[in-house]
Amino acid sequence: MADFFIGLMSGTSMDGIDAALVDFTATCPDIISTHSHKYPAALHQQLEAALELETPLDTDLTAIDAAVGETFAAATNELLSKAGVVPENVVAIGSHGQTIRHEPDAREPYSLQIGNPDIIAARTGIDVIADFRRTDIEAGGQGAPLVPAFHQAVFASDTEDRVILNIGGIANITILSTDTTMPVSGFDTGPGNTLMDSWTRQHLQATMDNNGEWAACGQIDHALLEDMLIDPYFLAAPPKSTGREYFNPDWLSRYTAQSGTSANDIQTTLCELTAQTIATAIQAHAGSTDRLIVCGGGVHNDHLLSRLTANMPGLAIKSTTAYGVMPDWVEAAAFAWLARQRLAGMPGNIPAVTGATRAVSLGQLFSA
Repeated sequence: MADFFIGLMSGTSMDGIDAALVDFTATCPDIISTHSHKYPAALHQQLEAALELETPLDTDLTAIDAAVGETFAAATNELLSKAGVVPENVVAIGSHGQTIRHEPDAREPYSLQIGNPDIIAARTGIDVIADFRRTDIEAGGQGAPLVPAFHQAVFASDTEDRVILNIGGIANITILSTDTTMPVSGFDTGPGNTLMDSWTRQHLQATMDNNGEWAACGQIDHALLEDMLIDPYFLAAPPKSTGREYFNPDWLSRYTAQSGTSANDIQTTLCELTAQTIATAIQAHAGSTDRLIVCGGGVHNDHLLSRLTANMPGLAIKSTTAYGVMPDWVEAAAFAWLARQRLAGMPGNIPAVTGATRAVSLGQLFSA
């Protein structure tokens, strides 16, 4: 009997909803089918506006919460149709939702995701686990990153020290040591694709720098890069997490407004910023790493990967494809896994990663 779960994920880039149907019958999760679902243009514009809210908890987001829920449900139903699987054969959906604001260091910490899970359950006929970050925050954690527990379950090795690198809008690492006395650790290193994507939209009217081709054509502005690298976030010790509420066009304009650097060279410098902050984080916190395993949209940026190699010479770098999980679908699969953990009453966070006082089961159940 198959052990089917669905994971739904939309990251900080908001380029669409990733939906993955995962079978957990075997030791290694088997991604049976996937579907990428774009937000309708009008809803995407509303989400962009919502991200600009300084105090979203004081704003009535009911309508957009419902609209995102409907879109997540549509993504699920299209995935099921593509896979030829009926809802009755799926145990549950793990829905990350769409992050509007992540404020783990506020006086009253919170992380707000929208995408009404009651609507997803009603439209699909499948139980939904959602609101994953709240329980970790209530336990004193950052509420992020949450994928490291899945990384540990799937990618840990007893023969080599590994770092799992996810390059989405924000980049994060999971440190997996062969030393069983060392807890799994990890954190957000800083911007992944988000600043590069934003700069590309502004200057090329494109959603992203395809394969890093634009960045590859320019030169690094080393003075600008050094200014960026002393940002307090990069110097802070983990546990730490971040998002677009911090690394955004306003953050970038503080450095570029008076720089006089060409748009192309700024893109090249932003790519180097991502590569160097990842490399520095790994060298500082996982110096014994034998292998770097990469997933997320950044795995398709050839120039970024070449700069990672240049900044970490001698370190073997592989895609998660080599370990049985397609790199674009790791996060969606992780939230399917987290839903399974929740129903089993098992922890989904790692306190050494998030800073929580204890391991807890994550998410709330919304019945179909």
